[in-house]
Amino acid sequence: MSCLAACFASLTCGVCSSVASGISKKSARIAYCGLFGLSLILAWILREAGGPLIEKFSWINTSHHPEAWYQMQAVLRVSLGNFFFFGILALLMIGVKDQNDTRDSWQHGGWIAKMVIWLILVLLMFFMPNPVISVYSTLSKFGAGLFLLVQVLLLLDFVHSWNDAWVAKDEQKWYIALLVISIVCYLAAFVLSGIMFIWFNPSGHDCGLNVFFIVMTMILALTFGIIALHPAISGSLLPASVIAVYCSYVLYTALTSEPHGYVCNGLHNKSDAVSTSTLVLGMLTTILSVLYSALRAGSSSTFLSPGSPKSAGSKPLLEGETNDVEEGKDNKDKDPRPVSYSYSFFHLIFALASMYAGMLLSGWTDYNESSTLIDVGWTSVWIRICSGWVTAALYIWTLVAPLLLPDREFL
Repeated sequence: MSCLAACFASLTCGVCSSVASGISKKSARIAYCGLFGLSLILAWILREAGGPLIEKFSWINTSHHPEAWYQMQAVLRVSLGNFFFFGILALLMIGVKDQNDTRDSWQHGGWIAKMVIWLILVLLMFFMPNPVISVYSTLSKFGAGLFLLVQVLLLLDFVHSWNDAWVAKDEQKWYIALLVISIVCYLAAFVLSGIMFIWFNPSGHDCGLNVFFIVMTMILALTFGIIALHPAISGSLLPASVIAVYCSYVLYTALTSEPHGYVCNGLHNKSDAVSTSTLVLGMLTTILSVLYSALRAGSSSTFLSPGSPKSAGSKPLLEGETNDVEEGKDNKDKDPRPVSYSYSFFHLIFALASMYAGMLLSGWTDYNESSTLIDVGWTSVWIRICSGWVTAALYIWTLVAPLLLPDREFL
């Protein structure tokens, strides 16, 4: 057995060394996303199978708790280790302005050391006392909310940039494409609303709260279009339609998170399937949204380190990261090249995403539901509902702000 363990350890080290040596400066951001994805998989595995093991730790098992509590502890401790890893990197990278900074090499190199440090931090969290984890779980709710807010801001920036890019082409085919996509998005939003009326307003039950949520989302969708097309606003239908379908999707995820014993949750008879699909979709959405956040930060001058030339943000993603590693010391003698994205903001996004992932996998620390369910409970419902309303409010503000504050510049 010891021989087998030694062989496995040797193979693991060999694989890590090969992976680390294959990470170039050009692929570093993708590697961080891969490490983040690995932490999600580890948290998921420990959630499903690590409860009995956590229960044996005397400093954790200080009183009688249900199985779901130990599952939550496993998830939160992995999340906390991940948060510390990316949080420390975010602090270390504050103020990096050019690629001659020594910390630039820290961002793109030393991957074996980073993997070891990440693993040590995660393991150390399992020796933390319960009050520390309790405080972190409370803070994570705010951190997760902030992460969702960042995603909303990036979504708004994306839809406006998309619309401006196609309008700037000033060709009929692009205007037709804008119209077609807008119509499709609005149809999708209202079809999804109709489906939600069927699934989450079953006949014979008083489901006024669900009906209110659905009707409010439909009214908001119409409001987006009316305001965007108002002559005083001179907006576009594409951003309005994309935000409308996004708000409808957020509402759908909120209603599926209602307790599965709730009579107005029409999917309660498919609890296991919904639980698994919600987890997989949530994990994929988290990974993709973090990746987009980081790459978007690399192309936006808004998130550059203080003092960095904004021209660096205009470079294409990843293309600006050329063969600086091969240039070696010769690069030191040249004019300093500005970094292509904010390293500190990059890691801050991952730290907040670690909090969000911890909340997602622990059901927002609500373990009263069955331990087989993921992201289910009224806390999750209201978090998502508020996220949709904040998205709607921010989008409407982007439309009316230039009219209400004509002396201010809005980029």
